[in-house]
Amino acid sequence: MSNPQQGLPPRSSSGKKPVKKQKAKKKRSFLKSFMVFVLFLLIVGLVAGGLYAYYIGRQVEAVLDTGIDKEVPKTELAEAKPLTMLLLGTDYRPEHQTYLSDVVMIATLNPNTKSATLVSLPRDTKMELDGYHPRKLNEYYPIFKSREKSSGISAEDEMKTMISKYMNIDIDYVSAINFQGFRDIVDELGGVNVTVDKNMCYRDSADGTNINLTAGDKHLSGDEALDFVRYRKSNCSPRTAPSDDFDRNKRQNQVLRSLIDQMQSFGGIAKLGNVIKAVDNNLTTDIESQQMKNMLSTYWNISKDEVKYRPVGGTWRSPYVYINEDELDEARQALRDEEAGVSAPSTESGTASAEPTEKP
Repeated sequence: MSNPQQGLPPRSSSGKKPVKKQKAKKKRSFLKSFMVFVLFLLIVGLVAGGLYAYYIGRQVEAVLDTGIDKEVPKTELAEAKPLTMLLLGTDYRPEHQTYLSDVVMIATLNPNTKSATLVSLPRDTKMELDGYHPRKLNEYYPIFKSREKSSGISAEDEMKTMISKYMNIDIDYVSAINFQGFRDIVDELGGVNVTVDKNMCYRDSADGTNINLTAGDKHLSGDEALDFVRYRKSNCSPRTAPSDDFDRNKRQNQVLRSLIDQMQSFGGIAKLGNVIKAVDNNLTTDIESQQMKNMLSTYWNISKDEVKYRPVGGTWRSPYVYINEDELDEARQALRDEEAGVSAPSTESGTASAEPTEKP
């Protein structure tokens, strides 16, 4: 990875002034935890209705009574307009304290169609964008993190600005959850059921990685589910077959759908409080509490079948993924179509060629 202290060239002017980080003190509350809950509901496409909605809604009302509220104009609420969110999954966990954004997704939700389109970009995408130094997509977030104090701009806002420009769409909100939060969600829901597509073995004593999964239908813990979505290559004897960013995207979608099924069950709903508490310190977001409440009421009945996945493919030439420009344009258009309420099919995975040669 490039030196995180290395500066980035000034971005070309967009006509907007960067938003400075607020210095006002914020008391620690359940609001941050609630953000995890809303993110999970809306982006994964959780279906909650009838008594479930009533049960959760009562808990939500209590949560929203705490924390800091910011007024949102009625015309900007989720019920009144489509919203686009940037979703980041970072590799930070207690034993590996870095912030590589190994999951980068853009989601547009439309209140009129009660549907969403979710685009995922390969983490190793070579970003070549005016105003930014060329590098891997997942390296920008930690660099922005290292510059927060000097720039006065949050890393999340920097990522939102950059990805808005790259995808040619206005992004309203950004949320970043780390690997520890992912682990905790899976564990609090009692694990996930997936089909492991191949034997997976990789060990790295430097960060404690010990991936050892066998092919077949499995019930995975949080640690195992993280291994499942992260696996890239093997250093074991005998070696197991490698994966690439596109295989990882498929597995991420499989885990997300399994988590939906877990949350749809009464047992999953009953564990909701523990899920919220478990990821209290693992999420950063800029969604206002009023907006979250409105999202909740607007998207209670969204179906997971109405969440359309659009992974973008490309070609692997170490150390980068070179994006398929046609697929990227199709993904951009899919987000615009979602915003406009135009129906578009989901795609299971992007195309890919060649295989990776670096560790998970």
